[in-house]
Amino acid sequence: MAGSSFINTGMEVKTAKFIVSNTDYKKCPAPTKPEYAFIGRSNVGKSSLINMLCNQKALAKTSSNPGKTQLINHFDINDEWYLVDLPGYGYAKVSKVQRAKWEKFIRTYLKNRENLYNVFVLIDSRIDPQKIDLEFMEWLGKNGIPFSIVFTKADKLRQNQLSRNIKAYRKKLLETWEELPVQFTTSSETELGKPELLSYIDSINKNS
Repeated sequence: MAGSSFINTGMEVKTAKFIVSNTDYKKCPAPTKPEYAFIGRSNVGKSSLINMLCNQKALAKTSSNPGKTQLINHFDINDEWYLVDLPGYGYAKVSKVQRAKWEKFIRTYLKNRENLYNVFVLIDSRIDPQKIDLEFMEWLGKNGIPFSIVFTKADKLRQNQLSRNIKAYRKKLLETWEELPVQFTTSSETELGKPELLSYIDSINKNS
């Protein structure tokens, strides 16, 4: 799976501290450290993935109800880089007005945050390619914002079905993309993909 070449650098998350939440990128922490944002459709398993990566059960708020994350949340990792938990998009049970506000400040942050090194776009590995995800990744590409794809909830599928779903997703992406972004397959339950993701971040930090 793409990303496996980054497995040997050995990053460990030793400390993960919440710093600040807001809706204005200008009020984010000083851009003195590399920053990595995590975003995905509501209920994609983003908070669980963040908690798994950071070895904490309740760093990011999890809920059975989509839309729990409503702000730009900064976490300091190992006093070396920032992990950013962004609100989910899609089917959260909030008003259209509220969703529009989220979309505006999220996209403003993504376009203007100077130390944002990569956006991890989370995709539920169990479902067919969704228009909202494809359009969001297209927007990132058009705006020159580097991103990677993280397939979540891999433990919910048998290996052959997982492989078929990811292959189908890649085929769909190649309809509009000449080259595919780096991809990871993950499970918050089994920690699948954890070393690859952390090592990928580590490799970017070391080469920046």
